[in-house]
Amino acid sequence: MSSKNNLKDARTGSLEVTVHEARTGAPVSNGAVSVYRHPSGIDSFEAARWTPSYEALEASAVTGSAGEATVANLAPGSYVVVYEHYPLTEPRCVKVDGGCRAVVCFQLALELRAELSYETVDCQANTCSVARVADRVVATIRFSGNQSDLKPHVRLLPTPGWTAREDDPYVLSRVVRHAGPQQFEAVLAFERRPSAAALAPGINMAPLAAPAMIGIRQGFVADERTPSPISGNIGVSMTRTETEPTDDLPLWTLIRNSTDAMSFTNYLNFMDALFCTPANRTAAFDAKSQLFEQLRQRRALPFNDSEAYRVLKVATEAFVMVNCGVLSQPNMFNPVEDQAYLDRRDIPATRDLETTFNADYLETTVDGTKVLPYLAIIRRKLPDVPIHLLRGIEGEADMCFGIVQQKLANPCLLELIWSYWHEEGMLVQTMNAITQRFQNVRALGRDDPLANLEIDPLRPLNNLIWGYTQDEQHRLTVVRRNYEYDHHYGVRLDGKAVQHFRPADTRSKFLEAFHYLLRLCTAFYRQDDDTTVKADAFPVLNGLKEVHLILSQGAHNQFGDLPSTARIEMLMQQWMLARPEFREFLPTRIMVAYPEPWMDRVDAMKKLQGWSDTSVMHFRSLAMFGEQVLLSVRYGAWSDIYEPTQAFNWARFWRPQIQGYIHAYRAATGVDLTVDARDPKAEGTLPSILLRRRLEQQARMA
Repeated sequence: MSSKNNLKDARTGSLEVTVHEARTGAPVSNGAVSVYRHPSGIDSFEAARWTPSYEALEASAVTGSAGEATVANLAPGSYVVVYEHYPLTEPRCVKVDGGCRAVVCFQLALELRAELSYETVDCQANTCSVARVADRVVATIRFSGNQSDLKPHVRLLPTPGWTAREDDPYVLSRVVRHAGPQQFEAVLAFERRPSAAALAPGINMAPLAAPAMIGIRQGFVADERTPSPISGNIGVSMTRTETEPTDDLPLWTLIRNSTDAMSFTNYLNFMDALFCTPANRTAAFDAKSQLFEQLRQRRALPFNDSEAYRVLKVATEAFVMVNCGVLSQPNMFNPVEDQAYLDRRDIPATRDLETTFNADYLETTVDGTKVLPYLAIIRRKLPDVPIHLLRGIEGEADMCFGIVQQKLANPCLLELIWSYWHEEGMLVQTMNAITQRFQNVRALGRDDPLANLEIDPLRPLNNLIWGYTQDEQHRLTVVRRNYEYDHHYGVRLDGKAVQHFRPADTRSKFLEAFHYLLRLCTAFYRQDDDTTVKADAFPVLNGLKEVHLILSQGAHNQFGDLPSTARIEMLMQQWMLARPEFREFLPTRIMVAYPEPWMDRVDAMKKLQGWSDTSVMHFRSLAMFGEQVLLSVRYGAWSDIYEPTQAFNWARFWRPQIQGYIHAYRAATGVDLTVDARDPKAEGTLPSILLRRRLEQQARMA
């Protein structure tokens, strides 16, 4: 015993009690220790005959994590120290002197140990002293004494990663996951023994009633398993989420095929075969040429010397009328190419698309007309309106009240957004500037880039340009188209020609809804490309319903006639600009690989005039992809769909077009619809305003 300076009173002493397991030296934490007065002294103490009495209880304490407990302020004298938990341990008598610290040590003779053994993966005993990766380590906890009497008062606390055996909780096992030094750890909890002194008044039993705990550790080393050589070609791959075919796949295929058939390349081939190289005519040429001959006898212009332009206009009208009707017979299916397209999109097709379209997708109305499901819904809203057949090319049935059967059964699927984006790409403005120069009119402003250009290279086109210029009064005006752009999509042009714009009915929510749908598709594609995730198509379905509703609200006014008229006029503009004479008239860049021959003429004019330096290629992509996507939204019966499978297939089917539109929109306007940080204000701003801002920025940097 030694003197301690921190004692409160030199006339009292203190007692330090330590409790350890005898074999391993592991400390016993939370062990209850009681201290009793013993007036007879150490010499007269006999542990076997001594019994506790709560009147003599001086103090109680609990050992900490190091197995130590301290009792302070004990009056000098003899004391009996009792360890209150299992296993049963004889009490100790100790003398405490004033100003000194007495020490009592309890060593629990448990012979506590953990015996490790190893089993192979097939549960066969491993006689080796070292475990291997993938072996099972079995730890058996043992302690001496009468275990049958002690075990009911001892329990094994759960050990993370180790599993106890059902018939013996003291046997635990674990599979070796890695090589190297490792350790088994466990904690045994011993109950507190009953004691009469525990009932003494004024004693807090809460900490004393908790079990005493002893930790046990046993280390082992695991080796790497000897690899077993495997021969042959072994490969593991993950595939994208599977889907199932839906009945609207043929409609999307027809929309894609018909819009491709309406491309300028096919239009140019048709015009060449009609006027220049009759030997190159194909089977698909017949329907357009027959309609051309019929229309040619009925179309006339109210001015002289315009035969070339009249024929051009009639041929273009015939081309558009034949190709825009997706339900015309025979349908525009190409089994080999259509199936290859679906395979690239990971969309299965159970049988022939044309059979599915005619037998499963189209609905039959009460009057026997087969129509698209969306148009069938509209027809059911008008059961009292009669159906009329169109007689002749022009159709006398237009004068009667009713629905024209041909337009209900075979609608002309065109989207005005095609014309809008070409107009934003300066196609119409380019042709207007040329016709102004043809009429010897100087452009407004101080400088006219075309004033000093020699127009002689365009001499072979004089008659065509003459007819086009004279027909201006019969073409759509920019104001007329602008009002319809706003009525369909809530978008409009920006400039002096469309000032004092006062629309009566606008789709103000379309741009926000459409861009949000594209953003949902971007998130869907991220999930769909992750082979460990099943992409959620419900948000895409809800977005489709919203855009479909807005589009259907704008399907009025000039919806049935103006888009086709605008398409005919702009195709003619493209055809004239694609003529070789314009290559000599405008300073074009020969080495730029434009997909269509009219495009470098427009970019050349934009360069001369100081218009936007964004290539017309991006506006052409916006027109082409935007039309295909919106046609699939407008003519799909989305309002009556509640399962996400069709939206899932829709997003996959139109992925090239959607991502192409998003990229072209960023290139043209600077707004990126793929970034995580959404900017609703920029996404809802009219494209014409964004284009004007970029043009102003371009002018400041010049």
